Amino acid sequence: MKFTESETLELKKTTSEIKEAIISIVSILNKHQHGELVFGIKNNGAVVGQNVTEKTIRDVSKSIADNIEPKIYPHISHIKIVRKSCIKVRFKGNDIPYFAYGRAYIRVADEDRQLNAKMLEGMFLKKNKDKLRWDTEICKEAKLSDISAQKVKFFIKNSGLKYDTLQNALEKLKLLVDGKLLNAAVILFAKKPQAFFPNARLRCAVFGTADTSFTIDMQDFEGDLFFLIAKAEEYILKNIHIGMRLEGLRRVDVPEIDKAAFREAIINAFCHRDYREYDSVNIAVFKDRVEIRSPGLLYGGLTIKTITTKMVSERRNELIAELLHRVHFIEKWGRGIKLILSKEPDTKFSEVGTKFISTFKRRSYFEGKKGVEKTTQKKGVEKGVEKGVEKLTSTRQIIITHMQQNKTISAKELSMLVGISHRKTQENISWLKEKGLIKRIGPDKGGHWEVVRK
Repeated sequence: MKFTESETLELKKTTSEIKEAIISIVSILNKHQHGELVFGIKNNGAVVGQNVTEKTIRDVSKSIADNIEPKIYPHISHIKIVRKSCIKVRFKGNDIPYFAYGRAYIRVADEDRQLNAKMLEGMFLKKNKDKLRWDTEICKEAKLSDISAQKVKFFIKNSGLKYDTLQNALEKLKLLVDGKLLNAAVILFAKKPQAFFPNARLRCAVFGTADTSFTIDMQDFEGDLFFLIAKAEEYILKNIHIGMRLEGLRRVDVPEIDKAAFREAIINAFCHRDYREYDSVNIAVFKDRVEIRSPGLLYGGLTIKTITTKMVSERRNELIAELLHRVHFIEKWGRGIKLILSKEPDTKFSEVGTKFISTFKRRSYFEGKKGVEKTTQKKGVEKGVEKGVEKLTSTRQIIITHMQQNKTISAKELSMLVGISHRKTQENISWLKEKGLIKRIGPDKGGHWEVVRK
């Protein structure tokens, strides 16, 4: 008879290998929560047997009891295999993670590998996820009068449910437990969620370069999740370039980043963020990219590779996710990342510090760069505006940059983007005209800017 080690079976020649055996038991428990170990069989499957007495079995039992935490209670028996004495240990347990000699291990094929910190964290979260969930905790300070009936009515209507009273509606949505409001109820439907959670906030900024050295605009928003999601989407659309295409006789706006893609990333940021972190969700619009930053790393042991190659999700805020799904804000089965990548294949996901970041490339920047390279190849080295504006003030550089990116931009729009008064914007435009760096082609309405190469 030949035996083969597997993810649930470990073989040991004798009980002299008790330490390695205990590590194997823990590895198998952490992976499968049950398994078997046999003393008296070599790891190549050959049955050699060993001396078995009552003391031998007691010693094995004591070693397991003394060196595995949390405690397990295995079934240990003296068995005969091809007329040779062996010891069989059958074990099971769901109280993962288990530790052997103070360390945690996991089974990979027939090997025992020590768990890294991220995997260990994932196990603890899985074990305690119901206890640790922020969205299902009771918000002790909140009262029913703090909830907006109008917001709840609107949600109920869009969920296909019937509204009778505020209390009944919240109970239907599992947001009220024993008359007490859960955190999810407050963050979604409170009149002023920020009164209870200062991190019910969105922070947005536009930068004039590819880093944070020059700030053009900065705004903060406070409110419920639906309001913040809408504001984040609106802010990105306002600060990226919008092209157009014709569908028959109708003009259709086409943002340089697909709207469905960045909207999904925004919703994910608010849905899956760690609300125990004081920080807010942040939107950063750079010259070459848009970043959506969410407090909290990937949850439940997920990795960047896992979420981008497999259709899986682990939800930190299960109740919030379920409610957003009711109104079709998110997909139920973790299709969000797949949707983003189908619309914007160059999207990058990263974990930096305690934040999860979704990064979208801005087409206008990279297409503009290709255009400059093409012109350089065709005409040779030419002094372009980018080179000429290096001696200008930063304000005038930004004005010229925006005119290059959007030829029909108005002085009012420039004023808002640059962050100066309308009068100051007009003065800077006049100066650039006098120096021959820009021209106005056509009338104020219907015309466009031309950045002059000198």
